[in-house]
Amino acid sequence: MKKGFTLLELLIVIGILAILSTTMLLVINPAEMLRKARDSQRISDLNTLKTAISFYLLNVSSPSIGVVGQTYSDVGGVTCFGTSSPAASSTYLSITGNGWIPINFSALTGGSPISALPRDPNPTASTGNHYYVYGVKSATDCTFKLVTNMESQAYSQGGSNDVESKDGGTNNSLYEVGTDLSLAITTGTNCFNVGTP
Repeated sequence: MKKGFTLLELLIVIGILAILSTTMLLVINPAEMLRKARDSQRISDLNTLKTAISFYLLNVSSPSIGVVGQTYSDVGGVTCFGTSSPAASSTYLSITGNGWIPINFSALTGGSPISALPRDPNPTASTGNHYYVYGVKSATDCTFKLVTNMESQAYSQGGSNDVESKDGGTNNSLYEVGTDLSLAITTGTNCFNVGTP
């Protein structure tokens, strides 16, 4: 007498496994978990930049933080604060003043607080949603603003961990940090097509 599984028993087990794996994928939602991880990176990057710029302002006697009305971004062609950001070059992550943020962090005594300028973990300039933006409100008062767009439902406006509408900025659909959050952002074709997937 041979022992083994019948075809019907195998089909039942395979069906149960398929139902369990589908249920687990729906409950866990790995795509949303990846979006949340990238949003956590965005929040960390902008807060690190804010701290580095503030450190620079405190430790340099004549700071140069950029031009008012110029948009600075880790992608080219963005116009959130006025003039379009230049196209990304081979030095756009540089901390010597020729990166996407025009601050020479290497001029600090003791060295730069960051080793390179960060870049959005999932840059999508073609759809206008995910990149970093820097703008200067006042060069004399050294006030600035950093902006990005959240990707996950949790960190976006109205989500369970909403950081966009609770950051004190001028746009409830974007995450904003800096020394003066009243600097106006012009969203549209060349600046954060908010709501576009």
